[in-house]
Amino acid sequence: MEFLQQMVNGISLGSIYALIALGYTMVYGIVKLINFAHGDVLMLGAFAGFFVLSALGVVTPFTLIAAFAVSMVICALIGILIEKTCYKPLRNAPRINTLITAIGLSIFLENAARVLPIIGPNPKQFPTMPNVTYKFFDVGISQVQILVFGVSIFLMILLNYVINYTKMGKAMRAVSFDRGAAYLMGINVDWVISFTFALGSALAAAAGVLYASAYPQVEPYMGIMPGLKAFVAAVLGGIGSIPGAVLGGFIMGITETLAKGFISSELADAIAFGILIIILVVKPSGILGKNTREKV
Repeated sequence: MEFLQQMVNGISLGSIYALIALGYTMVYGIVKLINFAHGDVLMLGAFAGFFVLSALGVVTPFTLIAAFAVSMVICALIGILIEKTCYKPLRNAPRINTLITAIGLSIFLENAARVLPIIGPNPKQFPTMPNVTYKFFDVGISQVQILVFGVSIFLMILLNYVINYTKMGKAMRAVSFDRGAAYLMGINVDWVISFTFALGSALAAAAGVLYASAYPQVEPYMGIMPGLKAFVAAVLGGIGSIPGAVLGGFIMGITETLAKGFISSELADAIAFGILIIILVVKPSGILGKNTREKV
């Protein structure tokens, strides 16, 4: 039963990692960029949800929907602003330039949040609903875990619909396959890239609210570890592959909780990042990734 309990905990955590990893993998698939500021967008989304719930004063399904909506809209706009101001000017620059910019942007967002009077350096208690636990065959499933899993699956299904059954999704797939050809076919590549950043940032915001609900505390550096682990999940599943990001997220979440439950909580992070080293050595393209040839 202990194993089943840890599996339930791992699936709940893995669904959050999967949401964050989707942002990494979409941006990489479109512009071949690792957006290391993605975890900090999660932090901003968590704070947006915190301010909405604090202002409304009570946590109900309706106030939670309001918190998700406001945080996702704010972070989508932040994602577009980041792309337009920081990444678009470097679109044709060497990749090392964009990588350094992404790391610098991450540090800027963390420390800007730290000095803002409304956020500040001190952790804040995130408002949560009463965490009732339901028992099924001696396995406990809490309301928060049900919320996390339900919202994550809903957003993943919605994303799948957007990418596979909408005009914008078709444009995203075209730009991912061949940006130059997409441009010649009349696709507004700039708008598609901005939309991709907005969509990934909105998913990160939702993941931020879910993460803060599961671990009810928000502070400026809260996005670092979930962001890094979601990046490992994206690489594990195959960076650029949307099903791979989801699979990698669940594998990371389950591995982390099993490591904490049966090996050592101190070694859980080391094991998680050890997976990255192993996958890069054994199968650098990831589980569902494809090997691609690069012309030189």
